[in-house]
Amino acid sequence: MATNISKILLDAPIEKVWNALVEPELVKKWQYGSDLITDWKIGNEIRFRNEWEGQVFEQWGNVLEFVPNQKIKYSLFFPRPELEDKPENYFIMSYILSEEKGKTKLEIQQQDNRPGAIQEEPQGEENPILQSLKSLVE
Repeated sequence: MATNISKILLDAPIEKVWNALVEPELVKKWQYGSDLITDWKIGNEIRFRNEWEGQVFEQWGNVLEFVPNQKIKYSLFFPRPELEDKPENYFIMSYILSEEKGKTKLEIQQQDNRPGAIQEEPQGEENPILQSLKSLVE
């Protein structure tokens, strides 16, 4: 299994970062314009929907953990022609928040068991999606 980790230190209160992770109107601003659809109840569905060049793309899964201002964890299936929608083709996303030196530390973990999953070097502030999040909350 490949586990990819991204970390960033944000100069914003933990509550503000949390809201950017869970509020659909804020997620859309830093997650490539994706619509977030979920009620955040453990076991319930989570879905990301995005439109690009007239095509609709969706990813879906289930909420696995939800601890306000601390942790979100969900499974996610990203459809590809060669992948069936079955449990071994889902990956797990975790967003873990903590306070560090008066700032909010965000660690994003992606555990990927799908065929061809690649272990990458840990990413930080150079990650474009983290840059979008940083711009939104700071």
